[in-house]
Amino acid sequence: MRVVIISAILLTLAACSVVPKPELNITPASVDSVSSTMRALQQQAKPRQQIPVSVYAFRDQTGQYKPQGNVSSFSTAVTQGATSILTQILLDSGWFSPLEREGLQNLLTERKIHGSNKKLNELPPLKEARLVFEGGIIGYETNLTTGGIGAEYFGLGLSELYREDQVTVYLRAIDVHTGQVLLSVSTTKKVFSQELRAGLFRYVALNRLVEMEGGYSTNEPVQYCVKQAMESAVVELINVGLERGFWRVDDQASLATAG
Repeated sequence: MRVVIISAILLTLAACSVVPKPELNITPASVDSVSSTMRALQQQAKPRQQIPVSVYAFRDQTGQYKPQGNVSSFSTAVTQGATSILTQILLDSGWFSPLEREGLQNLLTERKIHGSNKKLNELPPLKEARLVFEGGIIGYETNLTTGGIGAEYFGLGLSELYREDQVTVYLRAIDVHTGQVLLSVSTTKKVFSQELRAGLFRYVALNRLVEMEGGYSTNEPVQYCVKQAMESAVVELINVGLERGFWRVDDQASLATAG
């Protein structure tokens, strides 16, 4: 009997190491690197001139909260800082020159303070945008796909579960002069979660119970998935704009790249 129990415990511990898990250590903060999507865009031909654009707000329009079983959660399912993410993506793209509009009131206040000082020179007028980017995170579906597999024998069990969610982003470009919606694109990104669990539950004698349980879960960061969806939307918007002739690449830069 002892041999069986020891063997079961060893099997349980070995089952938890089937999938490599991250080390539990304290790491310093790091700067987010440029994604492969944006790196590929940066290696393409550049525009003749960066287009000044304004982004007033890129909001969470889902109204979804984090899914938690039998618990009321007031934490939103997606990030509330999508405007900052989109601004960074536009800067990294090399195609657009985003203007500060989310914190416009703070900017105007500082300019007003500057103007109240008669010893300082008058500030030049703010630069105007040619395009306005609108849109938002319009969908977050949970439990789009769920499943798993498991087995139990002689009180020893092993199971693996997975779940797929989905986030949807819409982005449109509006001409400031005419108010016409020039382009509108939408992208989706799957959010994957996985859980691995192993356990032992068995009576070895009267009033003697052996119980062990171990496991861990891996959840793809929702914020990272939102960023990927937004990056794909910006790249698609640039490509569609090129096809329709709304903007053009720099011919000299294209020749230099080809050479």
